[in-house]
Amino acid sequence: MSDNNTNSRREFLKIGSLLGVGVAAAGAAAYAGFAAQEGKGTHGAKAERILSESEQKIKVLTEDGQLAEINASDLAPVQKDEYTDALQHQGREGIPGKHWVMVIDLSRCRNVRACMAACQNAHHLREEQHHINVLRMQADRNSEPYFMPKPCFHCDNPPCTKVCPVDATFKRQDGIVLIDNERCIGCRFCIAACPYSARVFNWFEPKEVEGDDDLLYNVELNVPQKKGTVSKCLFSADRLREGKLPYCVSACPNGVYSFGDLNEDSVTNGTSGETVRFSELMRKNAGYTLLPELGTKPNVYYLPPKNRMFPFEYKGKTTLEDEHHG
Repeated sequence: MSDNNTNSRREFLKIGSLLGVGVAAAGAAAYAGFAAQEGKGTHGAKAERILSESEQKIKVLTEDGQLAEINASDLAPVQKDEYTDALQHQGREGIPGKHWVMVIDLSRCRNVRACMAACQNAHHLREEQHHINVLRMQADRNSEPYFMPKPCFHCDNPPCTKVCPVDATFKRQDGIVLIDNERCIGCRFCIAACPYSARVFNWFEPKEVEGDDDLLYNVELNVPQKKGTVSKCLFSADRLREGKLPYCVSACPNGVYSFGDLNEDSVTNGTSGETVRFSELMRKNAGYTLLPELGTKPNVYYLPPKNRMFPFEYKGKTTLEDEHHG
């Protein structure tokens, strides 16, 4: 994912939530120009043909997607706080009727880490920060090691949201758990409560702190990042808003990830584009979740590392720390 694409999406969001402002301004200018040209005809009555500003009607698209008509004289710049409020409301509500789910096929992962790179680039993370990490796993000393990507599991019963004292981390109606860095006070209670170690703390200034100064904060993208706050995998909520697959899913070259809607019982593979029944995929491949005994009810499922597509190759370091962190 390029920075240009990310910036373009943010620019779209700046006007997308209250799109009528830009459209109305352009419409007013176009209408006035057309009327002026008409006025220069044989009758020479330009002033009579141009409606006064108070009479001009402009069609605009409202925040909730309705087409409305207003007077051109009513146009006014929308303040930054209003844009931010619209993004916040949209981010907390989620996408109605959806229940997002991810499937990770461990037999396909060969530690390419394209998923990690795409995620870090999209969310402006420092090199040592990971919303998703690829771990080197081994059941016992007699078994073959394998790689296991680990994002946030977006649990249906998330312990992290219950301990936050300021409602900075919350669960949406579509199953996604997000963090609002405008509210986060950095207490790290959520980090302690998460049994999957899926959250990171911004100890330092963000990677692109200067370049992100003029950006509106989007809770679905969690950019700009902010020092002293918690961050984590977002299931690429901003991409889902556009009808696209998450960054990690699209970036993986080996088809490790499938993503979809549990309500529709379907998931789509990010590499092949094939859509299959989620329930059938789980049943035929003995799909499972991590630590089900905790009752967190994760929405990330794994397919076991059987019939592997690639031989195990580990080119990283062999220290204990690297064994744990991938």
